[in-house]
Amino acid sequence: MILNLLPLLCLTGAFILLVILCIIDLRVRLLPNIFVFPFAVLGVVFHFVTDFQILSYQDMLIGGAIGYGFLFLLRAAANAYYKQDSLGLGDVKLMGGAGLWLGLEGILMALTVGAFAGLLHGVGYAVFIAVKEGTKPNFHRLAIPAGPGFTVGIVLSGLWILEKSGTIVLPL
Repeated sequence: MILNLLPLLCLTGAFILLVILCIIDLRVRLLPNIFVFPFAVLGVVFHFVTDFQILSYQDMLIGGAIGYGFLFLLRAAANAYYKQDSLGLGDVKLMGGAGLWLGLEGILMALTVGAFAGLLHGVGYAVFIAVKEGTKPNFHRLAIPAGPGFTVGIVLSGLWILEKSGTIVLPL
C-alpha cells in the first residue's frame, strides 16, 4: 500500500504532536488535551482515509479502549497504593489516543516498550543526579514523566505496524 498525501500528513502531524507532548511533559509534567486530542483524531482520520487497510475499525476502537482502560485502572490502583497521584490523566488519554492509531496488538506493544523506555529514563535520571551530587543513586519515589517513555513505545510500535502491513520497509 502506498500512502497518499493525507495519510502522510496525518503521520507527520502525529509525530510533531508527540514531540511537542514530550517536550512539555519533560518541562512541566503535563500532557495538555489541546495536543492529545488532535493526536487521537489524526489516528481516526488516518485509518479512515486509508480505508482501514492497516487496522480494522473494530481493532482501532478496541485499541483505544484498551490503551485508555488499562492505564486508567493502573493509575487508580497506583493512586490507592501510594495515596497520591502516581500517573497523570494526560498519560491515560495519550495511550487511549495511541490505541486508536495502533489497535490492540500495537497498544500492548507500545505499553510494554514505553514502560521499559520509562524505566531506562528513570534509572538514567537517578544515576545522572547521583553523579551530579556525588551520592549514590536514589530510586525511592523517583518521579519522572511517563509521556516520553510512552512516546518511544508509540513510535516504535507504529513503525512495526506500518512495516508489518507492508506500508513501509524498515532497513533492519
